[in-house]
Order: sequence, then C-alpha cells, then structure tokens
Amino acid sequence: MSQPRVLVVEHQSDAGLGLVGERLRAHEVEVVTVGPDVGAEVPGSLAGFDALIVLGGSMGPTEDARAPWLPATRKLLAEAVAAELPTLGICLGAQLLATATGGHVRTMPQGPEVGVHEVRFAEGAAADPLFADLAGAKLPAVQWHWLEADRLPAAAQVLASNGACENQAFRIGERAWGVQFHPEALAQTAQDWADDGAEDLRGIGLTGEAVVDSVRAAEPELRAAWSQVADRFVDLVRSDRA
Repeated sequence: MSQPRVLVVEHQSDAGLGLVGERLRAHEVEVVTVGPDVGAEVPGSLAGFDALIVLGGSMGPTEDARAPWLPATRKLLAEAVAAELPTLGICLGAQLLATATGGHVRTMPQGPEVGVHEVRFAEGAAADPLFADLAGAKLPAVQWHWLEADRLPAAAQVLASNGACENQAFRIGERAWGVQFHPEALAQTAQDWADDGAEDLRGIGLTGEAVVDSVRAAEPELRAAWSQVADRFVDLVRSDRA
C-alpha cells in the first residue's frame, strides 16, 4: 500500500511543520505543502489526500484581503469536517477551523499569550481518539497568539484549556482537531518569530531573548509530549485509510 498523503497549508515560511514535520517524515508520510511562500495554490478540494494540516500565521482567519488563499482554506476545512478526514489546525489553523464551521474568533480581551504556558487536558479527553492519553494532564506548550476562538460550533468538544484561553484544544466532528498552541514549535521556530516580532514583544513587555530561552529550556518536555501526539495523528490517518 502506498504511503498516506497529507495536505499542509502553510501561510508563511517561518511557520512550517517543525516537530510535526519531523514525525511525519519519520513515518514516511507523503507531505504536500501549499501556500504563498512555496508557490503552490491551495487546491479546490481534498481529493487524493488522506489528511489535512493547516498551520499558523500572523494574519487573522478572516483577513482575506491580506491573505487571499484563506477562503479556499476555510472551504477545505469545512470539507474535511464533513468527510471526517483527519484534520489538524494549529493556532491560525484552529481559528480557521472554528470560523469555517460556524464559530467565532476575537482579539484576546486580556492580551496575548506568548511563550511557554501550560495547558490542562480535560478528563473528558479520555474518550478522544487523538488526546486520550493526555486526559487530566498539564503540559507545557508554546503559545504565540493575539486572537482566540472564543465561540465554537455547538457540536464541538473542548479538550484542553488554561487561564488565558478556554479553547486551547477542541474537536469538531469525529476527526477534526484545533489547537491554539503550537505543538510543532521548538526553540528555532521561537527564535524566528522573536526576530520577526521584536516590536510586538516589546509592546507586551517581553523580550525575544527571554521568550526563546524559555522555549529552549522546555524543549525536551515539548518534544516528548507533542511528538507522541503527532505520532498518534499518523496512526489515525493510517487506520482511517485502511
């Protein structure tokens, strides 16, 4: 049997697959990346793909004038939910998933969440196909968001939260997950974001050096926790395909 094909929507080159990509390559999954910086248009459908991953980016989920590929991305996310295709939306990807299925995204009223912050998985996550092993756990995660999905569609299940953001992880339908945090991000990604967003960090009283140092210190825990989740996502893709 041929390897699973995963479509990845990348909004900008400094917000790539990172650790998740490492795990996909380790499992010999075929990754097809589309987006402006790779010079490939977002396709009109998911035909020929076994899973969808939508990554983060600096734009909002409805800033279509700034990022004209967003309507096509939202359409793919809605298609994936309807088809029960394994789907993972990360940060902006999670916000796009919520928006595409009737939810709402807002600017965080208490300010952005940046750096390494814990997320707590609900006990109810024990029945979730992707996060079951993390039910009740508190784990460090890289956060870098000024927006949040504050309202999810009625059928969504919240899987993880923290004090800054109620909807840190959620599932819509049977096979579509959104995570507001960044399971793909390690120290080098944080460094890239800090370099690009130094002024934004100063505006919220942070320095790039401090943020990157916190990610680097937590990297062993980050790698251990989120590698397992990426591996389980691959397992789901394979089992659904079979």
